[in-house]
Amino acid sequence: MTIKLYNTLTRQKEEFNPIEEGTIKMYVCGPTVYNYIHVGNARPAIVFDTVRRFFEYSGYEVEYVLNFTDVDDKLIKAANELNEEVPTIADRFIKAYKEDVAKLNVKEAVHHPRVTETMDDIIQFIDQLIEKGFAYEADGDVYFRTRSFDEYGKLSHQSIDELRSGARIQVGEKKDDPIDFALWKQAKSGEISWDSPWGQGRPGWHIECSAMARKYLGETIDIHAGGQDLAFPHHENEIAQSECHNDTTFANYWMHNGYIQIDNEKMSKSLGNFILVHDLVEKHDPNIVRFFMLSVHYRNPINFSDELLAEAKNSYDRLKTAYQNLQHRKTASLNLAEDNSDWMEKIADLKKRFIQEMNDDFNTANAISVLFELAKESNIYSQQKQTSTDVIDQFTDLFEELTTVLGFSLNSVDLLDDEIEALIEERIQARKDRNFQRADEIRDDLKGRGIILEDTPQGTRWKRS
Repeated sequence: MTIKLYNTLTRQKEEFNPIEEGTIKMYVCGPTVYNYIHVGNARPAIVFDTVRRFFEYSGYEVEYVLNFTDVDDKLIKAANELNEEVPTIADRFIKAYKEDVAKLNVKEAVHHPRVTETMDDIIQFIDQLIEKGFAYEADGDVYFRTRSFDEYGKLSHQSIDELRSGARIQVGEKKDDPIDFALWKQAKSGEISWDSPWGQGRPGWHIECSAMARKYLGETIDIHAGGQDLAFPHHENEIAQSECHNDTTFANYWMHNGYIQIDNEKMSKSLGNFILVHDLVEKHDPNIVRFFMLSVHYRNPINFSDELLAEAKNSYDRLKTAYQNLQHRKTASLNLAEDNSDWMEKIADLKKRFIQEMNDDFNTANAISVLFELAKESNIYSQQKQTSTDVIDQFTDLFEELTTVLGFSLNSVDLLDDEIEALIEERIQARKDRNFQRADEIRDDLKGRGIILEDTPQGTRWKRS
């Protein structure tokens, strides 16, 4: 089955064909590391990690690159405010980013390039653009000649004249044209800087990704991805400078995830609705946060609120309960000789439908709906008087297989600690001894800890309230 994805460049779904069979070169724009990441940063991290996981599930090797912008205006401002060096702040928040996304079960990138570690490549890239006539130096700054690229605006689908009408030359800039953009910025007094043919300075924002993508993935890559807010001007400028420099297509497919709103309002510090992932995963199960993010198609906007997160928890718990039912019933199942082909066909069909939904532009919302059908069918089977170990195993394996693709876990082995296990065993013994008062005390105690006990013909089981 063929994977189709929506290409922002063409504004339509296209059949995915990699440059090199069996391998995907994928570049995702990472964070500017001057603070902890917020939920807006978490969405592309989760979305494109899931895209990567499904490609790998489909048999591809994904060369996944996610960069860190570790020097820019925001970092310099933070360094001045905190009286620290830029590299110190960058190191701290790169570490924090990796810790936060790891909790969300985001896989480590194959390459995590940093601007400060790619400086020679960036300077060489700019120098070659100047040599080709696509860029020019002006008193220590270097600008890209936007009009030199005839296809400028093809990603955002805007004409260059429309773009020029809103462009302005800021104080201190010496551009030839208002729509030209900075490749290199002359250092101000006291700022972190590097030697270059144009004097002390640092890169502009857009050039870094072009240089890093070329260094780690080559002149043409399969997929370039990021948040919708990056399509213009960041990705538009990347296309212009890369295709002028490399004389070839920069990326064959462009993917962008939709915006996040907080309680139906745009997230911003001024509104006080700025939610940091660092804080979020301390209050909520990261599995539920990830499940929530994937419950909406990645290109659609998503509204984030405590109420919606609570609804996501309830939905997630339904899947978890079905999975736990299977684990519990497995202990009472037999290797039955009866024909289970109908159930096996149902399980195979659910897997096929999950793959079809993911093949259709990574539709995780519909893929999760298939998981709920899997839960429904597994619950029906688990409630039968006799169950086959083979069928239970197939249901369990498919739950684990598909949730691994989506990057969350239904396994709750950590929910019972030694103390609670001992209390359950004590309650069982108390009931055998007909000490029902003690048995009830233990049940109430466990309920207070968030553990609900269920007494079934197969024994005592538990679940989270």
